[in-house]
Order: sequence, then structure tokens, then C-alpha cells
Amino acid sequence: MVGDEESIAQVLNRLRRAHGQLAGVISMIEQGRDCKDVVTQLAAVSRALDRAGFKIVATGLRDCLTGQRGENSEPMTVAELEKLFLALA
Repeated sequence: MVGDEESIAQVLNRLRRAHGQLAGVISMIEQGRDCKDVVTQLAAVSRALDRAGFKIVATGLRDCLTGQRGENSEPMTVAELEKLFLALA
């Protein structure tokens, strides 16, 4: 992933949080917990994943606009950026 260390750390933190929440959802289902509780936690996982995805896209947009790309990285076209953004919608 292209981006500064702070952006990468934020994405990784969100993904780790989602990973833990997903493990919790699986455990809740295995324990036969109430549907409302399971769905509430599943929604939290979904939001955490969405936020990580949006952060990645935002970092890509910023890097594309400022010309800061990683080695061996082709600049993204507007269509590619739009496709990435819409993949999260």
C-alpha cells in the first residue's frame, strides 16, 4: 500500500479492530447469542472495514494528486480511482 506511515498504521489498526470484532461475532453465533446482538456487532465490523477501505482510497487520491507514488507504481487514472471508490459503496 502506498502512503505515509501514519496512514498505513491507521488502516492496520482499523483492520485489526475489525478482525477482533469478527472473531467476536463468530463466537457469538457459536454461543447462540441473540440475533440483535450478533447483527449489532456485525454492523460494527462492516463499518470498521468500510473505514479502512475509505482510508486506503483517500490515501490513494492524495498520493495521486500530489504525485507521491511508490516505486514501480503507475499513476492511477480517474476511472480507476472512481472504480475503487464505488467498490466500497
